[in-house]
Amino acid sequence: PITPGELLCLGSSLAFSGLFYYLYRRKARVMARIQEAPKLQVDDDLPALVSAAEGRCLPYVALEGIVLPAQAALTSHYHEGLQGVIQKLLLKEHRLIWNSLARSW
Repeated sequence: PITPGELLCLGSSLAFSGLFYYLYRRKARVMARIQEAPKLQVDDDLPALVSAAEGRCLPYVALEGIVLPAQAALTSHYHEGLQGVIQKLLLKEHRLIWNSLARSW
């Protein structure tokens, strides 16, 4: 005979397994889209291609080319000779709302 506690454990295990499988499949689809992204060169044709795209946006595109730093290139402390640049830094502040029930922001 199966006890109600065992049924509860089995049901919750199946529910969690289904939830995690759903999340895995959703992330796998996103990864497949990223891996199939077209590779474009950074050249003079890129602005015309972006402006011709729907919504002036190219989702999941891999850009290849040489970039120049605005000031100085970042050098790695751990790998000698490795340099990089930051293309764009975005800072987004979220509005805080006081939750009187939890007494927190």
